[in-house]
Amino acid sequence: MSTSKVNERPRCGIIQRMRGCLRRFAGNRDGATAIEFTVLALPFAALTFAILESCISFAAQEVLANATDDIARQIRTGQIKKASITETSLKQAICDRLAIIVASGCPDSLDLVIDLQNSSTFAEAAQKAKVKLTGDDIDTTGFGANPGGALTINTLKVFYRWPVITDFMRKQMSNLKDGKTLLFSTVTWRNEPFDD
Repeated sequence: MSTSKVNERPRCGIIQRMRGCLRRFAGNRDGATAIEFTVLALPFAALTFAILESCISFAAQEVLANATDDIARQIRTGQIKKASITETSLKQAICDRLAIIVASGCPDSLDLVIDLQNSSTFAEAAQKAKVKLTGDDIDTTGFGANPGGALTINTLKVFYRWPVITDFMRKQMSNLKDGKTLLFSTVTWRNEPFDD
């Protein structure tokens, strides 16, 4: 046998070589699970974070609504006296009830906005209960703490700018320009005949 015949390889066309490579690649199952996991992990993580973000935001909305109802009931029954009601005291009362969801204590005064107004009729109170927007934020013109006395009609509006925790979900889940979600609660009632 001559050495020239041993070193010779059968000549194959480029197409036949490509078919052979593709056949071997398609038949090779090493790493398929890792690739499938990579393809499915990102959508699954995004869905999981969206569910968690929505649940936390919904829980915060419910805590805010309960806090607003609780403060309104105390004003309605005269437990909180008109003379002691200020915007700062109302914010602190709401903050104390939000402590279950806000880990850092009372939120920034810019994130929590309160408006307590008295009205002579429920129609007037309904107008005061409306939320006015300026651009992508609430219009706080005329907000303050002006409660009425016994048998007066009052409206308490509480707004909280809730931060969206997940960075890549912020654009889709926020409704304010600064990447936060506006949570709010409104209660209208007539005070009981308590002694001022």
